[in-house]
Amino acid sequence: MKRSIGSLLLATWLIVTGLAHILHFSFSGMGTVMSVVAIAAGILIVLGL
Repeated sequence: MKRSIGSLLLATWLIVTGLAHILHFSFSGMGTVMSVVAIAAGILIVLGL
């Protein structure tokens, strides 16, 4: 099964978001970084990459 870059970014975003909430993990600018990763994943999935 071929995995796209978009799917891997989405999986990374989901894992980090889940762990951040469970472990109360945060850093300065985390919201911005996670937003950029989510947007990039969405674009790559739409493009089929």
